[in-house]
Amino acid sequence: MMTDISDAKSVETDGSLPSNTIFELLYDEHRRYALYYLSRRVGAISLEDLVDRIADREDADRDGIERIAVTFHHNHLRKLIDSKVLRYDADAGTIERRTAARSLDPYLELAYVDDL
Repeated sequence: MMTDISDAKSVETDGSLPSNTIFELLYDEHRRYALYYLSRRVGAISLEDLVDRIADREDADRDGIERIAVTFHHNHLRKLIDSKVLRYDADAGTIERRTAARSLDPYLELAYVDDL
């Protein structure tokens, strides 16, 4: 007797991310750079510092910084938390990478090879 496993779901036990999730997370430039920047830091950083870093790369003015902050907080942060690559402490206003984010590192290295 053969067991049909065509509908079986794979279980991610090693902290790796499905390829669709990887591509979705890396699709947006702000998310991609935020993940890269966090990969170069140890521990938690303030969300404000991350937004400032993204804004510096774009040479954004005050309105641009506000736009980046709002967009990152309302769109990108939720996606990164839901994907389990970031941990957000709302009380402290800090974010940090989780183990699953390591799956993104090879792609981030390629995207920002000039920054190394």
